[in-house]
Amino acid sequence: MEDDAPVIYGLEFQARALTSQTAETDAIRFLVGTQSLKFDNQIHIIDFDDENNIINKNVLLHQAGEIWHIGASPADKAVLTTCYNKTSDSRVVSCAAVWRMPCDWETGSHESPDDSAHNPQTLELLCHLDNSAHGNAACVLWEPMGDGKRVISLADNHALLWDLQESSTQATVSSTTTLEGKGQLKFTSGKWSPHHNCSQLATANDTAIRGWDLRTMSQIYCIENAHGQLVRDLDFNPNRQYYLASCGDDCKVKFWDVRNVQEPVKTLEEHSHWVWSVRYNHSHDQLVLTASSDSRLILSNMVSISSEPFGHLVDDEELSEGEDNHQEDKGKEPLADSVVSTYEEHEDSVYAAEWSSADPWLFASLSYDGRLVINRVPRALKYRILL
Repeated sequence: MEDDAPVIYGLEFQARALTSQTAETDAIRFLVGTQSLKFDNQIHIIDFDDENNIINKNVLLHQAGEIWHIGASPADKAVLTTCYNKTSDSRVVSCAAVWRMPCDWETGSHESPDDSAHNPQTLELLCHLDNSAHGNAACVLWEPMGDGKRVISLADNHALLWDLQESSTQATVSSTTTLEGKGQLKFTSGKWSPHHNCSQLATANDTAIRGWDLRTMSQIYCIENAHGQLVRDLDFNPNRQYYLASCGDDCKVKFWDVRNVQEPVKTLEEHSHWVWSVRYNHSHDQLVLTASSDSRLILSNMVSISSEPFGHLVDDEELSEGEDNHQEDKGKEPLADSVVSTYEEHEDSVYAAEWSSADPWLFASLSYDGRLVINRVPRALKYRILL
């Protein structure tokens, strides 16, 4: 019997990096990277057993440094990327690397769960994505739905497209682009679009959002002042190819149609502090998660700008031609948007929220004090969407 009650896990380390294990579609599994200056940093592999409502964890050592960003290969469960800080010549530099989990990380740990914590295994370094000429790595993005052979790294004002070869043990830069302009320009985050044959990238720098064509590495759109302050995160609607969500330090979440970037299509103002993370549900794009320094996680039902604005699928072409075409929806108002739930289980800034890759109704959130919370979409809404 599924229960809507949250399940909470404490890492005992500060943490801000979270991803679901994209290539794992059976087990509900998340990866968390720690930020500790005193101890070796770790990747916590969090398995959620939804029948018994319990979390099982395994720990792997990430001795390279404190983890700022983590990404999971879409093709190989054992492969991941991290961006991490290390001190070299008394300067802190941000690096990026591709790692493999040891093949037997699962064995033996559930019988005596303390084992993996006391003498954890170490991640195997596959290759560095470092290019000291290109500055500090902010994040690494895997090609969506790809074969795990292409990644993009954003470092200072450079975007680098890498080809991974020889089972990810070699990385070569296949193309690059640079932010041009006045001052110290720096990418803060980015998202590789799953649409247009994965040929587009969106990036955030300062208050601007830019779109790039990866075939030519040229800019295709720019939203100059997308937010009043720093843009923290972006996400593409998985079903509507021109729709992009953004969030930032102005406490707002905005939804854009990148064909017309003068005004956002919709703005949410539910948070009272910086918004660090925005995530569309992979299957039901009206469900949007946002995480903030106000210690809250908010689940919104953005049905009016979803692929099912009238409660059933309408394709993008029909939507963009206005209401003239689809007879049965004539005179109908789209369903109303609403906040579904506000989650208050965190007591510190919530830096990340991610939907499970295995269960579309389940999501995890992570606050800086190392508290990971697993929640479910409320049952009533789930059945309303399904039925």
